[in-house]
Amino acid sequence: MWRAVASNALTLFIVILVAVAGVLAWGRQQYVAPGPLAEAICVRVERGASLAAVSRNLAAQGAVSDARIFRIGADYTDKAQGLKFGSYLVPAGASMEEIVDILTRGGQSTCGSEVNLRIGVATAEIILRELDPATSQFVEKARFDPAAGPTPQEYADAQSDSALRYRVTVAEGVTSWQVAEGLKRADFLGGEVAAVPAEGSLAPESYEVVKGQDRAALLAEMAARQDRILADLWAARAEGLPYDTPEEAMIMASIIEKETGIPDERGQVASVFVNRLKAGMRLQTDPTVIYGVTKGQGVLGRGLRQSELRGATPYNTYVIDGLPPTPIANPGRESIAAALNPEATDFLYFVADGTGGHIFARTLAEHNANVAKWRQIEAEQRRQQGAN
Repeated sequence: MWRAVASNALTLFIVILVAVAGVLAWGRQQYVAPGPLAEAICVRVERGASLAAVSRNLAAQGAVSDARIFRIGADYTDKAQGLKFGSYLVPAGASMEEIVDILTRGGQSTCGSEVNLRIGVATAEIILRELDPATSQFVEKARFDPAAGPTPQEYADAQSDSALRYRVTVAEGVTSWQVAEGLKRADFLGGEVAAVPAEGSLAPESYEVVKGQDRAALLAEMAARQDRILADLWAARAEGLPYDTPEEAMIMASIIEKETGIPDERGQVASVFVNRLKAGMRLQTDPTVIYGVTKGQGVLGRGLRQSELRGATPYNTYVIDGLPPTPIANPGRESIAAALNPEATDFLYFVADGTGGHIFARTLAEHNANVAKWRQIEAEQRRQQGAN
């Protein structure tokens, strides 16, 4: 009798083990299998949100088929405590495993609404945009110059959204004065700008910020990034450059930045200026003269006058030898890299080609011929503008 009972108990135990194994296998399959979402959605994780609350929200939005399996899977993979605050794009068909990874990976939010202060060479504007999950494209809701007029109602209404993200984007080639003035216009930043940072010291990049962030602290972050970029590239510089310090390299980089907006041209433009310095020639570049006129405070908005081209200022490279005393803008990483590792050419001249780029020349005769072609292009452009 006892033998029969023991046999039956063992059989029952084995059946239970098999059943448990089956349930675990089924749960695992549910966790890693494609999910039920037919279209991408935005998922918001509040600060301090529990995994239970997030799993219920996911189930309510149809992103997961079973909130319990989602929680068990997250706990089993040691990610249950790793939820990151923010709004995240969950793609169609994402598995529970993939969703857990998205919500715990960290980094910048990838969904929802965003305010971006864009500081450019000519303008500083605030843009409100929202990500459309279905297309993964941002839809612009409002765009305005904060110093020029009334705030759009869409922007004012968006301020009540606790999930609203903020960003400051600094374009390559802006001056430090333009950055400082742009930050002053951002109503979502706090603190004061005590002084305009040194020219060239700020990294033109995109910065994710929080509402009320201190302006001085943000400028310090920009400066720290530029310091790191310059230090890294200076350590890998080419030999035989005609400047001896990182500060001189930054001056050259700022000139390159202002001379061309074509990324592939930076190395050639750099080579022209390096070749000129090595040959004892003057740089003769208009952007330095313009900086001497404007002091970096805005755009000149007209052509240079002959008196300005002849005037003896520290920034008139038609008059002075060598480099001007400071950078003339904040160069981006690629222009700094070009200054420190220019292309190997024997070019000494360049002029606009009418398409946004430049034609390079080795001799003055070649250059004069290229200039004549550019004058013809300019005359034709003026004729067409007059006809319109």
